[in-house]
Amino acid sequence: MSTKALTRQSEFLPSVFNDFFKPWNEWIDNGGSIWNRELTVPAVNVSENTKNYNLSLAVPGMKKDDFKIDVDGNMLTISAETKQEKEERDEKYTRKEYNYSSFSRSFTLPDEVNKEKIEALYDNGVLKLVLPKTEETKKMMAKHIAVK
Repeated sequence: MSTKALTRQSEFLPSVFNDFFKPWNEWIDNGGSIWNRELTVPAVNVSENTKNYNLSLAVPGMKKDDFKIDVDGNMLTISAETKQEKEERDEKYTRKEYNYSSFSRSFTLPDEVNKEKIEALYDNGVLKLVLPKTEETKKMMAKHIAVK
């Protein structure tokens, strides 16, 4: 199973300058570049057993309605978007805060995944997906070979 991460390319400076500024960017920004910064994407754990592939994404602070999970051919795309607005008023001031976060992760599914039976559950900040294998794959997985 392969994964694709999104990155935002700089419109301010070409990538030629990235290597030149790299030492200073690491000191200033803990390893990320100011002009060519990767988008924040959640960590993903992928595991496999005889029946399923299992994906777990760490996405705290979201609601299950924030997620969009799509399968198009052999491409599984998990994305989420959340917006928050907070306003505080007093006689002397008004303070408004806006928070917007989003991500998108795509995975190429193996042919043996039964796409019709994929399930997702969001619990305690973790999005869990179960990608069941087809029956033919389950039967072919375990085989003992006798030595002659």
